[in-house]
Amino acid sequence: MRRDVNGVTKSRFEMFSNSDEAVINKKLPKELLLRIFSFLDVVTLCRCAQVSRAWNVLALDGSNWQRIDLFDFQRDIEGRVVENISKRCGGFLRKLSLRGCLGVGDNALRTFAQNCRNIEVLNLNGCTKTTDATCTSLSKFCSKLRHLDLASCTSITNMSLKALSEGCPLLEQLNISWCDQVTKDGIQALVKGCGSLKALFLKGCTQLEDEALKYIGAHCPELVTLNLQTCLQITDEGLITICRGCHKLQSLCASGCSNITDAILNALGQNCPRLRILEVARCSQLTDVGFTTLARNCHELEKMDLEECVQITDSTLIQLSIHCPRLQVLSLSHCELITDDGIRHLGNGACAHDQLEVIELDNCPLITDASLEHLKSCHSLERIELYDCQQITRAGIKRLRTHLPNIKVHAYFAPVTPPPSVGGSRQRFCRCCIIL
Repeated sequence: MRRDVNGVTKSRFEMFSNSDEAVINKKLPKELLLRIFSFLDVVTLCRCAQVSRAWNVLALDGSNWQRIDLFDFQRDIEGRVVENISKRCGGFLRKLSLRGCLGVGDNALRTFAQNCRNIEVLNLNGCTKTTDATCTSLSKFCSKLRHLDLASCTSITNMSLKALSEGCPLLEQLNISWCDQVTKDGIQALVKGCGSLKALFLKGCTQLEDEALKYIGAHCPELVTLNLQTCLQITDEGLITICRGCHKLQSLCASGCSNITDAILNALGQNCPRLRILEVARCSQLTDVGFTTLARNCHELEKMDLEECVQITDSTLIQLSIHCPRLQVLSLSHCELITDDGIRHLGNGACAHDQLEVIELDNCPLITDASLEHLKSCHSLERIELYDCQQITRAGIKRLRTHLPNIKVHAYFAPVTPPPSVGGSRQRFCRCCIIL
């Protein structure tokens, strides 16, 4: 509702002037126009607001500003822009992304929290001016918050997690990756008040120990996604408690957690049958024994990153080919014991014909053109990585492409001799790296 110069209250639809003769305004009811505007993005709404008085009213109506993502629009915004947006949207706003907005700080976000109390999804990834004060404001005013991304907000401490626990009981997804001041005390406080957590991203939280995982395992039975990449202090003890307490787990990233062993794979196989994504790159203690148990129990696996799991052999591929019919993405880079025989089993496996989309074989020195022959029947294969597979030839790749013409093959061929320089001029591009 608005007031005219005489103080008479008018609805937004009465603001249209009779002189506004655009056909669309005359033919369509204003309610329908407003509905059409509700599908427009931020940039388009701003452009429409400049067309006429009538469209300005429609474009700036709060109901059209329920979901705002400024990442592709303008990242160098100042705090006052966020304050203005919050005042315009008020209780309509449900989802806001300020990812990468370096100029937005605690004061603006406090105003936002006060005005937009129905916010459910908030992305502050990379908003480096954000501190614990922001989480205190969210705790006080935004009790409906469900998804919060604070990745790379490095000033965040345990105080923020305690505040969220006290004021945001509906929280389902939290990303505090690279918030390296967080310790087990913060995790303990968080999970006690946010027992509905389904996704927790702790990548680069280097102070976290097994004790933190024990709290998660004890209080988060609904957990579906957990990212612990480069949490270097994590061991089998902590992850086993996750497996035993979080039976709904579907995605686990423990890449770089070099202390874990086959005990984790056994625990996953015994407790987490719904597992779809497993990323354990650079976990060099994992072996065929553990992956055999995993494959025989987790038949819904779709993506596996086993890069630099240097002990695995063709035996792991045989088990995956038999027991994992949904496998779509498999990384075996730097798994130097893998041979053509393992790829043969994979190419003949249950996932091969209509599931397998990506296979990465960088730095697998025993792989030859025979492996490419075994993959010809993988009709869904979209990409294959073959950097530094020295026994792969251009001819082998060409034969593969006759069967899979749309496949992207990334390979590297070192020149036999250094390429000659012509007339002393610098070479304009490298002829060694070929993307076929």
